[in-house]
Amino acid sequence: MADNTYRALVVRESQDGKFSCAVENLTKEKLPAGDVLVRVRYSSLNYKDMLSASGNRGVTRKYPHTPGIDAAGTIEESASPDFKPGEEVIVTSYDLGMNTSGGLGQYIRVPASWVVKKPANISLRESMIFGTAGFTAGLSVLRLVDHGIKEGCSILVTGATGGVGSVAVSILSHAGFRVTAVNGINDETAFLESIGASEIIPIPDTAESAGRPLLKERWDAAVDTVGGNMLVFALKSVKSDGAVTCCGNAGSADISLTVYPFILRGISLFGIDSQNCPMDRRTRTWNMLAGNWKFPWLGKLASEVALDGVVSQIERIRAGKHHGRIIVNIQD
Repeated sequence: MADNTYRALVVRESQDGKFSCAVENLTKEKLPAGDVLVRVRYSSLNYKDMLSASGNRGVTRKYPHTPGIDAAGTIEESASPDFKPGEEVIVTSYDLGMNTSGGLGQYIRVPASWVVKKPANISLRESMIFGTAGFTAGLSVLRLVDHGIKEGCSILVTGATGGVGSVAVSILSHAGFRVTAVNGINDETAFLESIGASEIIPIPDTAESAGRPLLKERWDAAVDTVGGNMLVFALKSVKSDGAVTCCGNAGSADISLTVYPFILRGISLFGIDSQNCPMDRRTRTWNMLAGNWKFPWLGKLASEVALDGVVSQIERIRAGKHHGRIIVNIQD
């Protein structure tokens, strides 16, 4: 293959408005403007990538397009004094893979302000096992720690079998917290126990707590990845002066709640924005993921596919049949 060409997953829209995906050969000249050219070694698959590959205009406005909101690789060209060719870097969030050609291709070109230097204690492959999902989990835990939630405290994690939830359970249990995991629709007790959950509970029956402004105080804090009724349950159940983080809306984007958790128990609710969080917090989180929060079973959370296997995995995500993290090996 010529030095100017590279392989990438391309989503195209046909004249009848249907969308299809295939791996194609592209040229670097068609990449967008940016400070750094990164040779991508690993990426990962996320729900947002499936939406982009399906023609969701709320994620990607124009096609043809290469999805991939996660990328890890080496700097090949740099117009920024902050990065040199050969340096290993991580790029997640911002507009990558949405309206900017993403990590499901062998090259990306992005602004230097999007790029994080890979910490020394984590490999490129491991960084993509975390990916946006793990980074979001890390941001959630960081918020709780900064709030004053200490080792040994009890933490509720909703959506615990999902990408963000399973990493949150893993980080918290490895760091010495007592984790209560909410099981999913399918029984994942064995999996949740294997990643450190000390207690596993079923999805709460919302009818039992309907109309009750507060529930029994049970946990010091909570990481909610679901939204809707699960977020309401967490806010009503966390102890006084506790904290709840919110990063998802798979359950619902709406909540029905009184102000009592806030004015009678002093609960703090933190929204987690992994897409546009400040670089200092982004770097701090990646350093923690590569350091004290890097749990020994990280590799067990992921399966690996090559670029040619991505389309079938996107179909599994669309059908709700995937499990854990899916990393994409984009080596030559």
